[in-house]
This record gives sequence, structure tokens and C-alpha cells, in this order.
Amino acid sequence: MNATASNDWHELNYSYLTIAAQQVHQLLERHADPNQVQPETATESILAAIAATMPAPPALEQLVTIFKLSSFERDILLLGVAMELIPNFKLLCAKIQGNPELNYPTWGLAQTVFPSFNWGATKLNATLLSWQLIEIKQGATKLESRLQINDRVFYYLLGESCGDAQLLGIVNPLPLESTERDLLPPSHQKLATEIRDTWSGDILPVVQLCGADLVDKRNVAAAASSLMGCGLDTISAVYLPSDPNQLYHLRRCVEREAILNNSIVFLECDEVSLKDPAREQAISLFIEGIGINLIVSSRDRIPQKQRPLFTLDVPKLTKAEQRTIWQDILGSRAEELNGQLETLVSQFNLSMPAIRTTGAIAQGKLNQERSSSPTDANNFATALWNTCRHQARPGLDDLATRIESNVTWNDLILPAAQCKMLREIAVHVKDRANVYENWGFAGNSDRGLGISALFWGTSGSGKTLAAEVLANELKLDLYRIDLSSVVSKYIGETEKNLRRIFDAAETGGAILLFDEADALFGKRSEVKDSRDRYANQEVSYLLQRMEAYQGLAILTTNLKDSLDNAFLRRIRFVVKFSFPDTTERALIWQQIFPKNTPTEALDFRKLARLNVAGGNIRSIALNAAFHAADAKEPVMMKHILQATQSECVKLERTLTGSEVGGWV
Repeated sequence: MNATASNDWHELNYSYLTIAAQQVHQLLERHADPNQVQPETATESILAAIAATMPAPPALEQLVTIFKLSSFERDILLLGVAMELIPNFKLLCAKIQGNPELNYPTWGLAQTVFPSFNWGATKLNATLLSWQLIEIKQGATKLESRLQINDRVFYYLLGESCGDAQLLGIVNPLPLESTERDLLPPSHQKLATEIRDTWSGDILPVVQLCGADLVDKRNVAAAASSLMGCGLDTISAVYLPSDPNQLYHLRRCVEREAILNNSIVFLECDEVSLKDPAREQAISLFIEGIGINLIVSSRDRIPQKQRPLFTLDVPKLTKAEQRTIWQDILGSRAEELNGQLETLVSQFNLSMPAIRTTGAIAQGKLNQERSSSPTDANNFATALWNTCRHQARPGLDDLATRIESNVTWNDLILPAAQCKMLREIAVHVKDRANVYENWGFAGNSDRGLGISALFWGTSGSGKTLAAEVLANELKLDLYRIDLSSVVSKYIGETEKNLRRIFDAAETGGAILLFDEADALFGKRSEVKDSRDRYANQEVSYLLQRMEAYQGLAILTTNLKDSLDNAFLRRIRFVVKFSFPDTTERALIWQQIFPKNTPTEALDFRKLARLNVAGGNIRSIALNAAFHAADAKEPVMMKHILQATQSECVKLERTLTGSEVGGWV
């Protein structure tokens, strides 16, 4: 309905409802005073005439049709309406019931005035009570129990669009305009159409949408609802109570709200743990018990025992779809990027809303910069890139530790062969889009396209520093994952933990640094029992995800010998981080102190005799700086000696005279 028709409908609907309530009021008046002669009114014909002029049926008749109410049940609703709309109606109720305290509708009043009274309609499982269209406040007897129309139903009959107060903050309507539906990428439009077609028959299976991106699944569900002429009511499984009675009450309220709104229910299970038996049971009971169209969103499949289940996987947008969305949003600015858009699409895997938001934020930043200085395409590309990085962070920040990186190649002291290999890794990441897409190396499979590396060597030899250099060079976020905290003793949980990390990381192609790889890969061995078999499955799963990951995945270990050759063959780069020799240690010492740190008479040749790794050198330098600052002096050899002695205590090693002789 347009605005004018809507206004007309509301006025006529109110007239219809008040006249229908007056009809019940007149019936009660005749019972209260049978001797009083009342003029006959052609109420039914008046109501019919009003309904005929309305652009849509009156809300009362819509409700009667939706819930298949009998004439008696309709009259009970109107009793409740009359109590709310007609002044002094309560006095009439008390008069008929012969009790001033019974100044409200009751089953006894209904039995007295309605010839069609039916005890079956008063049962808890009958329509009025099971759908909570009316509420009961128990009296001394069943006949004296108070009948009151439910607030949500009352406002529905008035034609007012207001949600159920009991569901405020729990159920959220999510309308999708037709223009937004049409903008959905083809792969997601196809899924929306499949859902509509699935529900075109007599059977209404539960539709389950699986995938990592909740926003994408929500948009697909909203588009499917729109295709069916419905809205979408979303509810998180977090709000499902474990108490069966409370769950039943909530489910019926959710069902009634969806029916009144002509909506489909969208149950979000993405953020709940199915390891909790009570939570899992609540979700199962909700799904099995609800009798209307239901879409369930979850990362993984949730099996059901009774209701038919139709499962669809909602994949990330294809690169072609992302490119099209970027081009639509950027317009003419896309051409100014001089091919950098391809790199952006290759690196980041954003949803449609995220791409829209990113484009708007980057354009806003650019407009601000224009007011103070000229801008060019490079500035815009940089703004887009950095905004994409920020958009991709939220999902991974909760699962791993982000490492801020400002170090460069000059901070990395390694043999030439290792430096060359690290630069090759950077080249593979930078030119991946061109080689895979334009030159055709991607083929028809993602398998083997992931860029993976193993950094191995003693602790403190520069493995993490090298990852930081790569992150800074590639302008990508670096996330550290401690594999010892990911590995679980419960079968299947390690794969779930890894899946969550990779799914979140796919959005931004971040560099993943899996530390302490021995925690997982050291278990890959000859299968002697079921636990060995599952350990090998965990390793195989990680390797599979690394081979398909669109970013760079780095594993670190101190013990390369604990990893078998079958594993090493599936890693593209293996970089050895040797213990630094004297020359390398001297270079590390020369670069370890920031430019602003005051130093005096440091002998780097002598310092290089200290036989420790680069990580220990950094720890010693930092501790020496604190000693010097406390003494209000520049950093000198004596401060470094103090710090070295403390470091050796920590390492439980003896400091020899040949290492520190001549320092002070």
C-alpha cells in the first residue's frame, strides 16, 4: 500500500474494530437489561460495507483467518477489545456477573452471553491460549478467571506496527528492500532462489545455511524471504533458555510474532558453543518444535532427528563477484587505480556490505586529505588497502594475537641465501594474482595455491622478526597463533579451532604465524592407536587449509627433525635460521639500539664475542638501557655487562671470560 492507501486503511480499520466491539457491547447490554428496548442496528452490513472499501482486509478478519478462529473465539477477542476501548465496559461485566469484583471478562461471562460458548476453546492447547492471543489470570474458579487480550495482539488489531514487548532486544526484524535484493551477487541470488523453491511444496523443511560469514548468510535469508513476500525476524541462539517451559513460551511468542509480521525466522547459532549440552538441547528443541518457516545459520552442520533438513553452504563471494561490486561502488575511480584493484581483490575476501563500507570510508578519508593537500590514485589505493585491512581484523582479533610490525629488511641480519629466500616469499605473495589468475596457474582448483613457509632454527634466531619484516613489506597484518593452545585432547576440537582461524583469516589474507609447530606436527608418526590416527588427521587438516589459504601461512619450529619428509614436501619454502656467527652478531649489536638511545664507547667487536642469539641480544640491550637510564648515564659497556649477567642467569648458562673479557 502507498502512503495514502495506508492512512485510509488505518482509519477504516479502527472504525471496523470499534463497531465490532460495540456489537459485543450491545449483546452484553441486552443481557444486563432484557426489558430495555434497544434499536436494531444493521451492524453486519455496516462492517461488510467498511471492509469492502478497504485496500486490505481489516486486521481482525486477518487474525481470524490466520489462526482459523471460530466465531466464539472471535467474540472472546472482541470482549478483550471492548474492555480496552469502551468506557464503563467493566461496570457492565460486573452487572451481568452479579459481582462488583468481577468487573472484567471471564469464561463465566462468555458462557452467559455467547450461545456459541465452547469449553474446548478454553483449553490450554486450544488456539486462544496456545498462541497467547489472550492471557488468563486465574480466579477462584475457572469460570471466574480473568480474560485479557494480549498487548501485542491488541495493537495488531488496531493496525499499529509494534513488536512484542517480551521479545524486545531478542527478535530483530530485518527487512530487505528489493533494490538490495537485486544487488546480491549471482551466487547468493541463486541460493535465495533455492530456498524459495524448497518451500514451494507442502513440506516445509528447516533450511540450514552453513558458512563462516554471518552477514552473507543473513543477506541470503533476507533475499529468500523477500522473494516470498515476507520479512525476516532474526534471533540469536544465545537467548534460548535451557528451561523447557521458558523455551516453549519463547518459541510460541517468536512464532506468533513471525506470523503477525508475515516473516520467516532466522536462528543464528554462529556465536554459541554446541559443546554445551544444555545449549545444544535448547537449539534442538526450538528447531524441532517450531511450526513455521525457519532458517538456521551455523558455521557447521547441526544434525536434526525429526524435521526434514535442507542444508546449503554459503561460500565467500567469487573474485569476479567481488571485482564487480568494487567497480560498481568505486565507479570512475576504479580506473584510476591502474590495475591495483586486481591486487586488492586477490588479497582481500570481503562480503558485499564490507566492500560498500570500505569504499565509503576510503572515499571519506580521501576527501579529508584533499582539503589540505593534493591527492592521487596512489593515495586512494593506499587508503583502500588500509581500510580493507581494518575491515578484516575483527573476526581474527578474537582468535589470535596481532603483531604490529615496523621493522624492515635492514633490521634483519641473516646470511644472503636466507634473505634471498625471504624476498622470494614476498614476491610470491605480491604477484600471486597475476601468476594465478592472468597467467592461468590457478587452473580449476585452489589446492596447492596457498603460500606456505617453515621457519626453523634455535630460539631467538630471528624467525618471528622475519615474519614481521614480511608483514611490513607486504603491508599485511601479522597474527601469531600458539599451536600449543589450539591443539585439544578432545577428538575433532583441534580441527574446529583451526577452521575458525582460517575462516576468519580468509577475509583479509593476513599472514598467519603458527608458533610452536612441534605441538601438532611432532605427533605425526606411525599409527599405533586411534589417538595417533586422529593426530595425523589434525596435521592433514592443517596442511589442507594451508594449501588452499589465499594468504601466507608460516610455521615455526626449533626442531626440524621432528617433522617428517611427507610434511616438508607440502611446504613451499623452508628457511633455516642458523645461530648467528661473530660477524652477524656484530651487525646485530650495531643495529640493536634505536637512534634516540644515548650510547658511549660501545665496542661491537667485543660484544660480538658473546655467544647468544639475536633474541637474547635484544633482551640484553633493553635491560642495559634500563640500567643506564636508572644511573642517568648513556648506555655503556658496564651496563651491557650487567644485563648480560642477568640474561645468563635466566638462560641457566655460565658466562665465560673469553666472551666478556675487556668489556669494562
